[in-house]
Amino acid sequence: MLDVDLADAPLPPVDAPGAAGRAVTDVMIGRPKTLPAGASVADVRALLADDHVVMALLTEDGVLRGTLLREDLPDTAPGAAPALPLSRLTGRTVAPAVPLADVHELLLRTGRRRLAVVDEAGRLLGLVCLKRRRTGYCSDAGVAERARSRRCAPETPAPTR
Repeated sequence: MLDVDLADAPLPPVDAPGAAGRAVTDVMIGRPKTLPAGASVADVRALLADDHVVMALLTEDGVLRGTLLREDLPDTAPGAAPALPLSRLTGRTVAPAVPLADVHELLLRTGRRRLAVVDEAGRLLGLVCLKRRRTGYCSDAGVAERARSRRCAPETPAPTR
């Protein structure tokens, strides 16, 4: 099921190549980055400093307790403050069996690129991650490759004076 605040308007027809007959589980990242539910605002800011990370997922014992986007963190929020009270779930989750075509249309219509995939008990199963160009979805293999390339990238030499 899609969250009501995002799914209450009729969806315009959108071409979702390869989406027919597929479900959210077919494209979700199965091991998204998470933070504990007790994470601080500073922890979330550090995670979101990576421009590939769009949504912070706060979990407790595998259950998704909250999600945060950059816009959820006011500049005035102290770094030591708990992040959970600033988070939300409504409008940011999807069930695993929802048809991909529906989710694709929803993401394009709302301008969002991420939805947390949760089961009926709220357990985090994965993350739907629409690519920046909105031409496809991130994959576990792609995320792993990016992490590998970052670890192997040569350090930028210090500027000479």
